[in-house]
Amino acid sequence: MLRISPRQGLPRCSLALTSSASPFTQYNTFRRSLHISDQRPSPPAQIAPAQASFSIGNGSTASPSTSLTQRPPALSILPLSSVLRSLMTTTVSSAPLLLSPSMAIMTVLAHSTNPLLNPDKNTLLRYFLKKTFYAQFCAGENQVEVRRTIDGLKSIGFSGVILCYAKEVVMSSEDKKNLAAAAKRAEVNAAEIKSWAEGTLETVRLTSEGDFVAVKFSGAGVQTLHHLTERLPPAPALTKAIDAICKLAVQRGVRLLFDAEQHAVQAGIDDWTLMYMKKYNTKKDASGAMKSVVYGTYQAYLKELPSVLSNHLRIARDGGFALGVKLVRGAYIGSDPRHLIHNTKEDTDACYDEVAEAVLRREWRAPLDASENSAFPTTDLVVATHNAESTQRAQAILASGEAKTTDVAFGQLQGMADEVSCKLVVDAKSSATTAAAPEASSTLIPIRTFKYLVWGSTGECMKYLLRRAHENRDAVERTKSSRDAMWNELLRRTKTVLKLA
Repeated sequence: MLRISPRQGLPRCSLALTSSASPFTQYNTFRRSLHISDQRPSPPAQIAPAQASFSIGNGSTASPSTSLTQRPPALSILPLSSVLRSLMTTTVSSAPLLLSPSMAIMTVLAHSTNPLLNPDKNTLLRYFLKKTFYAQFCAGENQVEVRRTIDGLKSIGFSGVILCYAKEVVMSSEDKKNLAAAAKRAEVNAAEIKSWAEGTLETVRLTSEGDFVAVKFSGAGVQTLHHLTERLPPAPALTKAIDAICKLAVQRGVRLLFDAEQHAVQAGIDDWTLMYMKKYNTKKDASGAMKSVVYGTYQAYLKELPSVLSNHLRIARDGGFALGVKLVRGAYIGSDPRHLIHNTKEDTDACYDEVAEAVLRREWRAPLDASENSAFPTTDLVVATHNAESTQRAQAILASGEAKTTDVAFGQLQGMADEVSCKLVVDAKSSATTAAAPEASSTLIPIRTFKYLVWGSTGECMKYLLRRAHENRDAVERTKSSRDAMWNELLRRTKTVLKLA
């Protein structure tokens, strides 16, 4: 996928979290044998996190982190079961002879109406998927499994999670033609909205203060897709449901990320996002700054991103509300029209990094509308990327003390880019120690890292799992590096055991 392909030469990793028997409950069992002491330096076989300095716009440079001498290898914080499963998954994903038939099978499972091919009705199929791909990318099927997974992530240093209810709809060309007629089925529409609302409300209840919940409107059914395509307001029943979700999020101290979807419905999603931002992003914190409850998702692989975001920034400024920005590279390259997407990966990378810097600094600078000379609105930012260089650039701006957007979070998908995620976690622990020193600056912005994961039955998660498989197929080099990183981590732990023996 274009949005998450790390740049050449940067290390990568992959994480898996089982939902039925959480690897984190097994973590202490293996710690003394296969988990190296935090004080022991890693051998050359370990792929070390990249360390770099970047220009921060004033002629000086800043490093995103301090010396790594006493830090553990990034992947050492993962349970052994996660390393082994990630190694298995990336081995399959990086081998064309294994990946092609696996993709064909998953495509059938994601779209079949045959009960034998439905993981929720076929016990053997469900067991296999849940122990492999589902465990790699998903949180769980029920409250107990989801909370176990979330607790496990937080126990190794993640700030929290971005949790999403798995139900979604990806439209085919035929679906788009029949939307108007299907949207008139009143009873079906009411049932679809009710089911989606209950699942999303339960998702908010599964999270804790400081977490995020990703809201995917396509899961609310055909009528919702029709309204989004035609840029109509949400139906009354859906309006009531979204308000209930927003109010519960406010009560629980949870933020809502309105996910980007296919370009055919994205303008409608943007309209709804701004409508709910205006309603819920006006509350001020103890310092008097407005804080975002609702965030929009902006895809850097789209050529239109700078103009769209510039327009939204102006609307937020004039409307007196904070603009929550979740910045991604893009997730629908397989279905969005090619002419809307940047010509090269390098163009997407540049757009992502430059937009992130503009929002972090809260400055009207290219590629945003640099001719704008009025005030920049209050912004909150989620740097959602698997690209190590992009995270390092953002960290460098935070470390420089020049960031004016102070509510900043980093996010990666569950089961992917764990070298990036784990390095951020290790950096956060070091930064926390630095911040506690008497001479530390009071303006130091903490590094907060979140994992995006979905929950739902194995069958409900199949379309999501298929998209993850497509991403691994489209980023073979990154997947190979993830495989190598996990293999090197396993070798490092084995050598440690042999030395101790």
